[in-house]
Amino acid sequence: MSEAHVSVDVAQHARFSFEVTFAGTDLAPVLTDEPPPLGAGHGPNPVRLLAAAVASCLAASLLFALEKQRVDPQPVTAHIDVDMVQNDAGRVRVGAMAVTLSVGKAWADLAAATRMLHGFDAYCVVTESMREGIPIAVAVQDVNGAVLDREMTGV
Repeated sequence: MSEAHVSVDVAQHARFSFEVTFAGTDLAPVLTDEPPPLGAGHGPNPVRLLAAAVASCLAASLLFALEKQRVDPQPVTAHIDVDMVQNDAGRVRVGAMAVTLSVGKAWADLAAATRMLHGFDAYCVVTESMREGIPIAVAVQDVNGAVLDREMTGV
């Protein structure tokens, strides 16, 4: 699910706005921008991109694990909350993330799902790379909102 090497180029577009291009791909560029007062808020800021990377990587890992068990959980969705904190030097940092993944079926209809849920997130390159520095909580729920697995790891 991962490439051996990824290149991303970032070029200033306006004051705190940057155009992000994904080298070696045909993907459309993404415009990032800080919210006011630093920027104009014309695009997601880096924290939102980080959150999107964690949430979408976890959703893809869950889908991959369930499909490997020949289970169709679609649609899979994710919601992520990011808590910002100040470090000892007074600088703002990502303090923690909490992700809720949802599958489009009831757990009763996903008989093979429960046995793979205790390790699916280990396949998420982004989350596992970040967990050494930022606590990331993950909950998985079915279409009815029933939570099957809740895990808290990190520092």
